[in-house]
Amino acid sequence: MSITRRTFVKRSAAVGAAVAFPFATSTHVLGANDEIRVGVVGLGNRGAGSHIPRMAKLKGVRIAAICDPDRVRLDKTAAQVEKNYQYKAEPFVDMRKMLEKKDIDVICIGTMQYWHSLQTIWACQAGKHVYCEKPLGHFIWEGRQMVNAARKYDRLVQVGTQSRSQDTVYQTMKFIKNGQLGKIRYITCFANKPRTSVGKRTEPLPIPETLDYELWCGPARKEPIYRDRIQYDCSFTWNMGDGESCNQGVHEIDVARWLLGITELPRRVISIGGRFVFNDAGDVPNTQIIYYDYPEVPILYEVHNLTKAKGSKDAPTFRGVRTDVCVNCEGGYVMMRSGLVFDKDGKEIKKFTGRETHYENFVKALRSGKREDLHADVLEGHISTAICHAGNVSYRLGKTASVGEMKTATAKAPLFAEMFDRLLVHLKAHEIDPDTATLGPWLDLDPKNECFKDNAQANALVKGFYREPWMVPEIKA
Repeated sequence: MSITRRTFVKRSAAVGAAVAFPFATSTHVLGANDEIRVGVVGLGNRGAGSHIPRMAKLKGVRIAAICDPDRVRLDKTAAQVEKNYQYKAEPFVDMRKMLEKKDIDVICIGTMQYWHSLQTIWACQAGKHVYCEKPLGHFIWEGRQMVNAARKYDRLVQVGTQSRSQDTVYQTMKFIKNGQLGKIRYITCFANKPRTSVGKRTEPLPIPETLDYELWCGPARKEPIYRDRIQYDCSFTWNMGDGESCNQGVHEIDVARWLLGITELPRRVISIGGRFVFNDAGDVPNTQIIYYDYPEVPILYEVHNLTKAKGSKDAPTFRGVRTDVCVNCEGGYVMMRSGLVFDKDGKEIKKFTGRETHYENFVKALRSGKREDLHADVLEGHISTAICHAGNVSYRLGKTASVGEMKTATAKAPLFAEMFDRLLVHLKAHEIDPDTATLGPWLDLDPKNECFKDNAQANALVKGFYREPWMVPEIKA
């Protein structure tokens, strides 16, 4: 039985009553000379490998606390902080204990995205400003709750879509908007990132005693692990991750919609793909194409987690580039993140270079206290992430289809049909039967209410699922 947009919005408002933790909200305004004390939660590649070193090197910033339910990571990072910066960061297993500290000003969130919404909301309730990694949220609905929390508690929330602070993106955007290549026809976003299998065990992976597994799972389903690694590879499952088209795709989609001035979901979406070759415990696609139907300038996305061909060690490319945002114009095309400009014949005619200053921008905004100084405010992160989720919803509702059926579906969008032909070439290079691919349905969206039109299954994935007691609360700004 289908669900109307009105019913969806009404039900969503009644689900997930807010559970506000009794944290003391700080009203302290950071001045130009005040020390900014940072707590980092999630000590993997982003938290320990990026947040800590990038924040610690900024003037007047101190890593005051670190948090992770994995005690091995926690101990290792504590030792690294003391060695590298000659001071200690207080360790915590449970983020809620860290939030009780009134002298922490900022929370940097480097956990996987299934934890992002609850942690950001808690931090805002506790009066902390937030730097949250991308993708912003695990579901479309919870992203909006994160925006509402930032507004309600008047906190600055920066999202880790660092292209917003990349010189090459600014320069190529200016070049395109000056009309030097004529009108924009369409945008092709792409990510060619070869991955390996996450494994497929017959017996569940033992959980080490050093990991608080209940806390680590949090709002996601707590279930046996049949892959080979606990950490990070969970991002290749729908339970805790969102696949490459969201994990990486949010970067490219964010740049594309920023260029076009898009502030909402597309009017419709479709996706085709599959998880090929690996035969593992992962369930997100490793090969996927998506069409985001915007009336003036369509945005397309393609993902290849396989190599160029069977037996090859090389990554696939699109026009010679592995991962980027290709803006196709009347007089040529631009690779925005690479800073490359080409004419209609594919000849490089200009190259931009520069650096990225995303953490610096965040600290600058903290000292000014102005949300408009943020390059990647939580609302921007929410919109870009929600677009990516919409494409995955189509895929998740899809069914195995024949090439003929897929050609019929793609014929409604000629540019997507062209992308589908490239997909067929890629599958052939890996000796994959294309009739084993998944064809998602065309889904109509209601951009204003951030849901799908008259589709109960799709809207169930908009709202998502949470495990007691780790429920993401509804926040009214």
